[in-house]
Amino acid sequence: MSQHKHEAGKFTSSVGFVLAAVGSAVGMGNIWLFPYRVGQYGGGAFLIPYFIFVALFSYAGLSAEFALGRLTGTGTAGSFDFILTRRGLKGGAIIGIMPLAGVLGIAIGYSVVVGWVLRYCAGAVTGAVIHTDAQTYFDTLAVDFGSIPWHLAAVVLTALILILGVEGGIEKISKFMMPAFFILFVIIAVRVFFLPGSEGGYAYLLKPDWSYLMKLDTWVYAMGQAFFSLSINGAGMLIYGSYMRKDENIIKHAGYTAVLDTLAALLAGFAILPAVFAFGIDPSSGPSLMFVTLPQVFAQMPAGRLFAILFFVSVFFAGITSLVNMMEACSEALANRLKLSRTLSVVVISAVVFGVSVFLESLPKMGSWLDTVTIYISPFGAVLCAVFIYLIYGMKNIKAELNIGRPRPLGRSFDVIAYFYVFLAALVVIFGIVKGGIG
Repeated sequence: MSQHKHEAGKFTSSVGFVLAAVGSAVGMGNIWLFPYRVGQYGGGAFLIPYFIFVALFSYAGLSAEFALGRLTGTGTAGSFDFILTRRGLKGGAIIGIMPLAGVLGIAIGYSVVVGWVLRYCAGAVTGAVIHTDAQTYFDTLAVDFGSIPWHLAAVVLTALILILGVEGGIEKISKFMMPAFFILFVIIAVRVFFLPGSEGGYAYLLKPDWSYLMKLDTWVYAMGQAFFSLSINGAGMLIYGSYMRKDENIIKHAGYTAVLDTLAALLAGFAILPAVFAFGIDPSSGPSLMFVTLPQVFAQMPAGRLFAILFFVSVFFAGITSLVNMMEACSEALANRLKLSRTLSVVVISAVVFGVSVFLESLPKMGSWLDTVTIYISPFGAVLCAVFIYLIYGMKNIKAELNIGRPRPLGRSFDVIAYFYVFLAALVVIFGIVKGGIG
C-alpha cells in the first residue's frame, strides 16, 4: 500500500461511493449538450440508443474500471504496472500516462468553465446576470485573463477538498452537493413546467421521430454522449474504485451511477429547454446555452433572480465534483510514483492545472483545448484501459474481482458484452476523430 493510499483513506459507505462517482459523471455535458442532442436526433427516439449505450457502458466499462482500481488499490499507472508485471513485462506506469494525460487535459479546460460558473453564481446573487445583456456579460469574462480570481478560487477549493482526503473531503462534499444538485434541478423543472409556452420544449425533447433510428449519426452521437457522460476515461473512475471497500457489489454500484447520471441529464433537459421555448428563444448547445441563453430566460421569468441562483449553484456543484475526480486521479499518480505526500501532490497538480488553464480563459482557446483532449487523448486512454483489463489481464481474472460482493457470479453473457464494449470504445475514438467530436 502506497503512502498516498494510506493517507487518502477509503469511502466509508456505499452511498458515499455512489454519490462521489455520480459527482464525477454529472457535468457540463449533461447540462449543455444532452438536451440539445435529444432534440437534434429525433427527440424521444434518441433516448432509445442512449439508454442502451448507458446500460452497456456502465455494465462492462464503468464496472471494469472500478474493479481494477479496487483490485490494485491504486490508480492508472500502478494498475497498468500490476497487469504487465504479472506477465513478466515492464513499462505499465509509462503507458498509464496516456489516460492520466487525458484526465489532466480535461481538468485544465474544465477548471476554466467551473470558474465561469462560480462567477455566474455571484452575479446571480447580485442580480448582475439578469440585469446585464447576457451576451455582453459572458463576453467580458470569456476572454484572455478575464476570470482569474474566480478561476483560481475554483482550483483552490478543489485542492482543499482533496487535501481533506476521501472520507473527510471527497465523500463528505459529494454527500452534500449531489443531493443538493438533484433537489435544486427538480425545483427549477417544476417551476418551468408552469411557464406558458413551455410545452414546445417538452415536444422538442420527447416527441419521437422514429425515422432517426435508421440514421447512423443518431447511434453514433448517442454512443458518444453515453460514453463521455459516464466519465469512462481509464483514470477517474479507476481511482475511486481503489477507495472502494472490498465487500461492495461493483456491478450494482456501476448501475446506480448510470441511473443517477441519466436522471441528471433528463432533469437538465426538463429544466432548461421548456424554459427556453416558453420565451421563444432558439435552443443551442455548449457554453452559449448555459451562459447566454438561460440568463435571457431568467431575466424574463417571475422570480428570475432566485431561479438563476438555484441554477448556477447546482451547476457549480456538478462542475466542482467532476473537477475533484479528475485532479484526484492525477494527484494519486504523482504521489504514488514520486513518493510525495498527499498534500504536496495535490498542490503540484493544482499549480499545473491553474498554470496552464490561466492562458485558456477565452472561449475559443478553452473550446479548442477541450476538443483536442476529448477527441484525441481521453477516449484513447479509455480504450487502452479496456484492453489492459479484458485482453491483457484477462476476462477470468477481472470477473473474479467483479464477483466479490455479488449474490451470484457473472455468467458467460458478460464476456460477450465486455468484448463488445472494447470494440465500441475503439469506435468512439474513430468516430470522434472522423466527426470532430461526438460527446
